[in-house]
Amino acid sequence: MKKLLLSAIAVISLVACNNESTTVNTVQSMKTPQMENFDKAFKSLGDPQNRPTEEEKKRNTSELSDRRKALLVPASKELILSTGVTENELMQKTGGDMSQIIVWATQIYMKKSEDIRKNLKSEK
Repeated sequence: MKKLLLSAIAVISLVACNNESTTVNTVQSMKTPQMENFDKAFKSLGDPQNRPTEEEKKRNTSELSDRRKALLVPASKELILSTGVTENELMQKTGGDMSQIIVWATQIYMKKSEDIRKNLKSEK
């Protein structure tokens, strides 16, 4: 009886974990290539060569250094432009300021992620 109970719990656990990973994979698969590139750009900030230097740490500011912002700008622009915004509109709205470009792209990313989550909930 114990073996049967343990087997049932194991099967239920596997099914539950499998469903959870399927949901995560579905969220990942629904991301646009631009969203994936934006993800990768942010993750690259953790790479050893992209971490804050000692000098950047000494500034003791929560804002990214220009060097680290420059790593995010190409993917940020790509994400913004994928929404139908033109390069000209992008420059008019941000003035080419790296921080504004990154913030705008982050807002788009968060909105698209929320839309994906809503779509997944409505499918269930």
